Amino acid sequence: MILVLFFTLFNVGKGQGTSTAVQQFLPEIISQFPNVRDLAVSSQENEIYFTAQSILGELSSIITCKKNHGKWSTPEVASFSGIDQDLEPFLSPNGLRLYFVSNRPNDLKPTVPKNYDIWFVERKNINDRWSAPKNIGEPINTNEDEFYPSVAASNNLYFTRDGAGSKGKDDIFFAKWENGKYVTPVSMSDSINSTGYEFNAFIAPDESFLLYTCYNRTGGLGSGDLYISFNKENNDWTAAENLGKEINSAMMDYCPFVDTKSGILYFTSKRSSVKTQFGKRQKAKELLQEMSKYENGQSRLYKAKINSMVKRKEKTSTEN
Repeated sequence: MILVLFFTLFNVGKGQGTSTAVQQFLPEIISQFPNVRDLAVSSQENEIYFTAQSILGELSSIITCKKNHGKWSTPEVASFSGIDQDLEPFLSPNGLRLYFVSNRPNDLKPTVPKNYDIWFVERKNINDRWSAPKNIGEPINTNEDEFYPSVAASNNLYFTRDGAGSKGKDDIFFAKWENGKYVTPVSMSDSINSTGYEFNAFIAPDESFLLYTCYNRTGGLGSGDLYISFNKENNDWTAAENLGKEINSAMMDYCPFVDTKSGILYFTSKRSSVKTQFGKRQKAKELLQEMSKYENGQSRLYKAKINSMVKRKEKTSTEN
């Protein structure tokens, strides 16, 4: 089967600074926290999970909100979070399993020093409460740190690892789901990874494209940019392409999530539009207002409308 995917951006800003394609996401909620990153949106678009952190990131918990009658609820700490350092939630395509990262003690290996592992919680239906957290175990988790899980409809897992088996620094790893379990993860090809930093990958539910962050890559626009690679066939991936200045800023842009139903790309950015010069002397209140604006260099959530159209063509055989 040949997969042809067209990925285009529209309502794109043509000027300098923040693109008109990019919009703030729920600023009335997000601005309540010093730093916010890592968004997961349910397929019904009525449930969200995100990571709230202190300024330096040493305190990190997963927050959730639900939409009722068109209005988002007051943010609350997720039932499985709020004790250890938790981050990077990801909802499975059917919404019945939520993956996340935590440095909580691993009951499967109580003698191993705490590090960041991939965990998950489950529920029988979308109205049920989440189960107790479970460590995803080997061969995914190791004595190294594992981050940013993203799971396709096939149950194949894509994640970040910063230890053994990488091509240099952080790499995107792939673990195939086979016969009811994961096989040993491998660092993805040179089309995706390099000797530098690649991390925070989102895999499309049908595994047709991969969005992720590259840090300080040659030709990039900022410290970290969002890149995209397409799955041609048999996990043969195209060379990653920068999403461009319509999405990426001069600052860190990372943690992508695509709601393929609505065609919206959500991501985290440390972009800033804070003014540094004024035509007149500013009062303390005015300076504070400028410093406290949404785009002030802290991690914030943003969204941009995309249009994804997938066309599949069956191979035709020349044989009778």
